[in-house]
This record gives sequence, C-alpha cells and structure tokens, in this order.
Amino acid sequence: MCLSTVYNHEKQDENILCRFVANITVDGDQLTFVDVMGESTTITGRLLSADLTAGAVVVAAG
Repeated sequence: MCLSTVYNHEKQDENILCRFVANITVDGDQLTFVDVMGESTTITGRLLSADLTAGAVVVAAG
C-alpha cells in the first residue's frame, strides 16, 4: 500500500496538510483526502503534482 503526505504549494515540512493519505477524491475545486485511519480532510484548491512513488502530493489550497 502506498500512502502519501499532502503539502500546500511545495514539499516542505511546514507545508504539510495531512499525512498517511490512502485516497483522494476531487469534486470541482474541493479536494478530499482520506488517511489510512479513515479520517478525512477537505480543502478548496487544486492539485499541482502527485509523485506516488515518493508519497508526495502537492496542492494549491485556498
């Protein structure tokens, strides 16, 4: 199983929005991230990049 960390704007520790993300759902400009424990985080923004091998997803929140 590949789990990802979601970052806001760039991949830096201070920009982490959520960790251990197993599922991402997009509905217009709403991005919902569900972690391995089933907790969800929803933001308004857009996907900038997803490197699933490295487990890093970068979004532009806001």
